[in-house]
Amino acid sequence: MPRESHGQVDAKGELIHVLLADDHARFRAGIRALLLIQPDLIVVGEAATGEEAFAQAEHLQPDVAVMDLNMPDLNGIEATRRISYASPHIAVLVISMFEADDSVFTAVQAGARGYLLKGAPKVEVLRAIRAVASGEALFGPSIARRLLKYFGPGRNAMPSPAFPDLTEREREVLKLITQHRSNAEIAQQLVLSEKTVRNYVSKVCAKLQVADRA
Repeated sequence: MPRESHGQVDAKGELIHVLLADDHARFRAGIRALLLIQPDLIVVGEAATGEEAFAQAEHLQPDVAVMDLNMPDLNGIEATRRISYASPHIAVLVISMFEADDSVFTAVQAGARGYLLKGAPKVEVLRAIRAVASGEALFGPSIARRLLKYFGPGRNAMPSPAFPDLTEREREVLKLITQHRSNAEIAQQLVLSEKTVRNYVSKVCAKLQVADRA
């Protein structure tokens, strides 16, 4: 259920709209209660199935979709894939009890910009929501270790050429990131909106399998 905003926003004047997708009403209620007291976060919708999650995302166009993986009708992986394809500006943050490598890697490949395990500290959940909303990719400590181990040196899956999956525009954004440019500065130089730059930064982080722009 959506709630009304307190009328407060963050330092940049942006209110982060969040969609909660989980088949457990109790879990949704817990996240809703956590976000309720945050001045810059607002729950605009809830979904109990993957189909509902996709439909709500299409209708509400939130900034962040907090997604469970094990849901009826349509699992969270496929819902993430559809949302990421139809509305790439929506950042999907997976919060799941599944920590197997195939679940993590498949979620990232489907477009998830963050992955936390259920039971993560509240401060970590809030940090992840804000991070993915700003265009970063963020993973819980145990998930990040799995990604680093899997894609680290010595793995045959790691391509030998430098950054072969990046588009020309993504390479331009990456170059400016390495020059410590802010999203606003990158947007000004490339003549893009800040939201578009955040999307590019998120895609670069996902393709390079890094936790954040740092």
